[in-house]
Amino acid sequence: MSASLDRSPPAGASGSPGHPAQAPGVFTRGCAGLARLCMWLSIAGLVCLLAAVTLQVFGRHVLNSTPTWAESLSLLLVLFVTMLGAAVGVRDAGHIGFESLVELLPASGQRAMRLFIHALVLLFGVLMAGNCAILAESVHTYAVPNLGISEAWKYVPATVSGVLIAMFSAEHIVALLRNQKVIPAWR
Repeated sequence: MSASLDRSPPAGASGSPGHPAQAPGVFTRGCAGLARLCMWLSIAGLVCLLAAVTLQVFGRHVLNSTPTWAESLSLLLVLFVTMLGAAVGVRDAGHIGFESLVELLPASGQRAMRLFIHALVLLFGVLMAGNCAILAESVHTYAVPNLGISEAWKYVPATVSGVLIAMFSAEHIVALLRNQKVIPAWR
């Protein structure tokens, strides 16, 4: 198993020697910017999560009084951090792929299989976003007990992540069709 589905040349490099290199397009630059934003938001979410858990532990063991909202906030922050991280993982090809099976195929079959895999991930992202949006709508009138915010906030991270996963998968498909590779946002 490998952490990457794409073994094509880097973005800006052509798949064949006779073609000039292409600069990343607006869509690729936009996706890279979104992925970097998601990473920074995830880092901020982790810092807030650490603070909330620390407050919870301090309250429980030192003050003998745990803040009631700390656990609910921690659970919500875990959702945001993991869902944004999952979307960035799709863009940066950090998810698990079965490269050994793809590598057994001829070059044209490898490309077709990679396109198929990204199309399936795109479909998954669309379905996840749509269904989580439906769930958010169905519970928006209920409140999270200790936070006083709508229960819909529990489904917002997965909805946003689904949209981002679909966008990032489309970016991979475009890059494959152009014989380019998506450069990870953290580089």
